[in-house]
Amino acid sequence: MKGIKEEQLQIKCADGYQLAASIFTPEKEIIGAIMLAPATGIKRNFYIPFVQHLATLGYGVITYDNRGIGESLYKALKKCKASLQEWGEQDMPAVLEELKLRFPNQKYHLIGHSAGGQLIGLMHNANELSSAFNVAFSSGRLANMNMPFKLQAYFFMDVFIPFSNALFGYANNQWVGMGEPLPKNVAKQWSLWCNGQGYVKTAFNKTVTKHQYDVFDKPMLCVNATDDDIAVNKNVEDMLAVFTKAKGKMLTLDPKEEQVKEIGHMKFFSRKNDKLWKLATDWIANHN
Repeated sequence: MKGIKEEQLQIKCADGYQLAASIFTPEKEIIGAIMLAPATGIKRNFYIPFVQHLATLGYGVITYDNRGIGESLYKALKKCKASLQEWGEQDMPAVLEELKLRFPNQKYHLIGHSAGGQLIGLMHNANELSSAFNVAFSSGRLANMNMPFKLQAYFFMDVFIPFSNALFGYANNQWVGMGEPLPKNVAKQWSLWCNGQGYVKTAFNKTVTKHQYDVFDKPMLCVNATDDDIAVNKNVEDMLAVFTKAKGKMLTLDPKEEQVKEIGHMKFFSRKNDKLWKLATDWIANHN
């Protein structure tokens, strides 16, 4: 795109894992830096139109594929040991460090989609962010969802995922329209956390022994939509409660009021809904 330099790179995590990532550098003066953390099972290319828009405004941006997803999968999926927890503890901190290296002396922001916002508290360097703008951020707690979607969610999490993991050694999410196939441990942890209260809180003092959920104290706007069956208000509030010191706010969008066809869990980032993007850019600008 004119006025933007795009580069493909590998980001090395503390444990040695290499993440495939894309970096967008504006040719004009850089005014800030943003990492876009993807949702569960979503490849970075999904966000390219939105990321390019951020870069045209003067922000340096990195987005990436979590380990085991897209171009960050280097072996047969059934042999991949990646976990949801590693996405937060290893992948996200490494991306932030790369963002700081590529765009020094800037303010750093995170735009998180679903899990990309929910896992912030697992980042050891979370408080180096100046703000977070989260879309479809929620605990995903099955018990809080509304019928009839609740039945579909329970079937997916408690029947489909265990069955697929057992039969194939990974979760065939693409069969039910839930993103890319997931490494076994990612899917297993995702199911466990959505069956509990507070998402990752389910693992506190179990697999999660260190975290920043009670330390992260930056401004955070969490945007959900009335037509999102997953990030219902109760689940956004449930997730916000885990961030005990964050200055978190919730903003619920109604597609009719916003004059768009649908938003749901995924469509905020659609080019068709680019009128919504000003919510993100205004938030970043106000905290930059």
